[in-house]
Amino acid sequence: MEPRLWAETIFSGAVVPLWVKWLMGIRQTLVALIGVKPSPTGIFAVSGVVGEEALISADDKHLDFRCGVALDASRMLLRVTTAVRLKGWRGRLYFLPVRLLHPLVVHAMMARAIRVLTPR
Repeated sequence: MEPRLWAETIFSGAVVPLWVKWLMGIRQTLVALIGVKPSPTGIFAVSGVVGEEALISADDKHLDFRCGVALDASRMLLRVTTAVRLKGWRGRLYFLPVRLLHPLVVHAMMARAIRVLTPR
């Protein structure tokens, strides 16, 4: 299957679990308290595909975000790799709670995408 489709499904607002949407809504509200702009819609859009990996990138004043989404169908392995470069005290403060929740959120988003894209 196309890596772009997997990445778009993982980050689709229609597929993201409700509790993740709730957390993102809280994030959008709280970031203003530390002077960070709320994320625009479509920030997790696929910026390109290289080989079997869809790439997502987003840069802001407080951090730079990179994500790769790849599927190895023969091994039934879905891989999401993220990297963040924090910028200044706002980036470090923002990422404190994100660091704790990130693995749970990404796993839930991947599990939901698998249920949506994998035939029963």
